[in-house]
Amino acid sequence: MTRSVWRPYCQMKTAPPPMPISATEGCELIGPNGERWIDGMASWWSACHGYNHPHVRSAVTRQLERMPHVMFGGITHEPAERLADRLAALAPGDLNHVFFSDSGSVAVEVAMKMAIGHWRRRGRTSRTKFLAFHNAYHGDTTGAMSLCDPQRSMHARYSDAITQQYHTPLPRDTDSIEVFHRTLEQHANCIAGVFVEPLVQGAGGMRFHNVDTLVRIRDACRQHDVLLIADEIATGFQRTGKMFAVDHTVDLADPVVPDILCLGKALTAGTMSMAVTIARSHVFESFYDDDPSAALMHGPTFMANPLACSAANASLDLFEQNEYDLTGIESVLRERLSPLQKHDNIVEVRCMGAVGVIQFRDPPNMQQVQDELVQRGVWMRPFGDCLYTTPPLCISKEQLSTVCDAMVHAALATQPIGA
Repeated sequence: MTRSVWRPYCQMKTAPPPMPISATEGCELIGPNGERWIDGMASWWSACHGYNHPHVRSAVTRQLERMPHVMFGGITHEPAERLADRLAALAPGDLNHVFFSDSGSVAVEVAMKMAIGHWRRRGRTSRTKFLAFHNAYHGDTTGAMSLCDPQRSMHARYSDAITQQYHTPLPRDTDSIEVFHRTLEQHANCIAGVFVEPLVQGAGGMRFHNVDTLVRIRDACRQHDVLLIADEIATGFQRTGKMFAVDHTVDLADPVVPDILCLGKALTAGTMSMAVTIARSHVFESFYDDDPSAALMHGPTFMANPLACSAANASLDLFEQNEYDLTGIESVLRERLSPLQKHDNIVEVRCMGAVGVIQFRDPPNMQQVQDELVQRGVWMRPFGDCLYTTPPLCISKEQLSTVCDAMVHAALATQPIGA
């Protein structure tokens, strides 16, 4: 392995060599000598239809032959126009205004700028802060880092160097509800919006909350007149069993419709990087003016990249053509992983849609856990106190059973650190 690459999320001095991959197919990673591993993470939640899907590959190839890229400032193209219309139709309520960017973290940054700009246009210039939740994770860029848990996240060591936001526990019980409401009430004049990862907090610990909690957050935002911003970069595109996690509220008398919605990861079916920030009409209209200075001044160089838009349109085609059995995936996860719940070192086994999580009481050496998984033909990247899977939605029952059995084996075969 070359020493020229600075690798992500690892201590370069002590980390073992990364696993070389030469090709991908379906739900599998393929090594240089033909070795195969089932990808239990769908490349960080993104390869929703599996790898190298012919429909996606064909769409990108056709676009590559016509126009790989063109700037989006003052220029438009059909793949972006069509994708924006389709996303607006899929998103709940009047989330009709799609702003393109090139990564999930940037989509979050755009949402922050939208929210602050929205209030400035309404004369509320003091509203420059945000409220996010304990165990939150919203990305690695500077603004997004400020929304992550300031004490428990991987960004905690930078907390003194970035903008200070407000953080509270998720409002799930009497005490946390009171803290949440009190914080909003005391600081509403400077809070532009509340960021939430609906139903599943991702890299902050794979923690779940229920629909009641999400509705409670929405109701508090209404009460205190702040924007609700849903970060569905990880949970979007059927990962939790619905197209978007907020869609779990669709049957309620008053469904949750965030003011701003961030999407990414599976948006392009894991083909290339792209993200979007979708705003409701009242947010968009804050910037819609005869005054040029009222515009949202933001524009990533590769926003609305035609190749990425073509991949995303092809991915949406596949969602329209296929009915993935998310109930079946969740059932297999529960059936295969739940026996671990009785073991002393397991805090909880939790499953939702195509997400399965094992949380340890005393975490083992996660490198050893990963090694056990690889030996059994499964690729995952456990972290913190969690071993989790977010497999491709097209995974077969047999492949998913192999993933789950490998997780159970790895969880039982490794001892807590210091044991």
